[in-house]
Amino acid sequence: MHVAVLRKDKCHPKKCNHECQYFCPPVRNNIPTIDFIEGQDEPLITEKLCIGCGICVKRCPFGAITIVNVPDELNKEIVHQFSENSFRLYSLPTLSKGKVISILGKNGLGKTTALNILSGVTVPNFGRYDDSEDRDAVLERYSGTMMGRYFKDLYDGKNRVVIKSQYVDRIPKVAKGKVKHLLSGVDEMGIMDDLVEKFSLTNALDRDITNCSGGELQKIAVASTLMKKADTYMFDEISSYLDIGERIRVATAIQELAKGKLVMVVEHDLAILDWLADEVAPVYGQPGAYGVITKQRAANRAINSFLSGYLREENVRMRDYEIEFSRRSTKRAISTAMVTSWEEMTKDLGAFRLDVNPGKLYRGEIVGCLGRNALGKTTFMKMLAGEIQPDSGDVTEKVKISYKPQYISSGFEGTVRELFMHGLREKMTDTFTKAEIMHPLNIEDIFDSPVQELSGGELQRASIALSLAADADLYLLDEPSAHLDSEYRMAVGKVLRRVMENSAKPCVVIDHDVYFIDLISDRLMVFRGEQGLHGESIGPMQMREGMNIFLEELGITFRRDEKTERPRINKLGSSMDRSQKETGEYYYS
Repeated sequence: MHVAVLRKDKCHPKKCNHECQYFCPPVRNNIPTIDFIEGQDEPLITEKLCIGCGICVKRCPFGAITIVNVPDELNKEIVHQFSENSFRLYSLPTLSKGKVISILGKNGLGKTTALNILSGVTVPNFGRYDDSEDRDAVLERYSGTMMGRYFKDLYDGKNRVVIKSQYVDRIPKVAKGKVKHLLSGVDEMGIMDDLVEKFSLTNALDRDITNCSGGELQKIAVASTLMKKADTYMFDEISSYLDIGERIRVATAIQELAKGKLVMVVEHDLAILDWLADEVAPVYGQPGAYGVITKQRAANRAINSFLSGYLREENVRMRDYEIEFSRRSTKRAISTAMVTSWEEMTKDLGAFRLDVNPGKLYRGEIVGCLGRNALGKTTFMKMLAGEIQPDSGDVTEKVKISYKPQYISSGFEGTVRELFMHGLREKMTDTFTKAEIMHPLNIEDIFDSPVQELSGGELQRASIALSLAADADLYLLDEPSAHLDSEYRMAVGKVLRRVMENSAKPCVVIDHDVYFIDLISDRLMVFRGEQGLHGESIGPMQMREGMNIFLEELGITFRRDEKTERPRINKLGSSMDRSQKETGEYYYS
């Protein structure tokens, strides 16, 4: 079976010569596989007549067509298709009371579509996209199953569903006033005071919602969802903008909620997902074309399958390489050739003071930065980049810097291709840049997209590629994993390693995803202190030493997975957690 998908946002029939139709072999034999219908700008691809040669895909000058070969039996399991030549979703997860169920996979594979179906926002059409919504067909399809009962209660109004959206940055656009008024207005469970204390929102209560940080907006969104009376709770990305300690507190609240409710979570932080979810359904497919939600399995097994790139039960390969973690505290030998260093530095920002201890950076190394929010990590990076001048001390060796900031602006007017040509014209044809940066991050796929229309993840990928492709002596990346799905986070980690090894230049990375930091870092800097008041840097130091300092402050212990060597968070109070805390080994490296 051939799945043909046409991205209308990339299709520009008035700017091309209809190459897709002209070069199509069946069309040349008078079989109307690709046709331009009168009154319709985009071409219509008849999947039943398509031979799957892929010539139209290669000939389309805008990359608007995707042709995918999928097993015929999948056609029987289609849950929803939006229109002709559009994305389709196969199968749904099964929700169980008392368990946290999650979906794991790339963006563009239908995770949000699944949430919309399970919440009743979208009624599945089982591939009959021309028909009107038919809830009876849904009940008939799932008759006699747990999901049949779920949908019946949903459509009868007996199953109230609430969703926490992934787009927390949009909250100020739809909500006005002070935080305490917003929270009190949705507190149907009478638990506002408890959650405000648990999520450390006390200082934000009298703040206008438009002045809240990304982390505060995330906690407000989660708290607002938990306060509502419902039967089913769905959370779409809970970790964005939060540090590891805050992620644990939010995850703990969701676990407590699941004891008597139906709970589903979509999350890209694998450490948190492993700690939070009881069962995980991996998703495979072609982003934007189709997605298959597979059978649920224990979180540990699902994540290990994801990292291996192979789903054994389905005999499906998700990617052609395995993501590997190292048990050694140092991934490779660090060069003794110093590139730059800094003296003891201080910066007073009025209500906040940062003290930076002396440090050095060596050729080819990646230094990860960990610490809770509001402790000065970004301020330190801006001092390295020269955007902020310290009050005392300084960077001793001035070097050429490539800096990707925490918050990315999309003010450039033009396409991604024009943006890259503007900043990296000489690098556009460089073999290494194309093979090791552009291709793994799929930058070519968004070349013709206007920069101002990019999603958060697309903008992040473009910004990372621009930063790493630039000629510099030192690379600085502030939260490169934000807005990226699990797959792209691992891809960025691999790209970072390759670029630094090839260029023999140092890189400093700030991030809250412990998997990501563990995967890329040779050494570690830790920031500690009193949030919003005073921060202090420690290091750079060896990974084991740094992780022990960082995790001890949070009261969290990590162990290594026996099969994949990936870091795993121990359950608080478990025998492993108690044992490691007694010996002072919060981090097994």
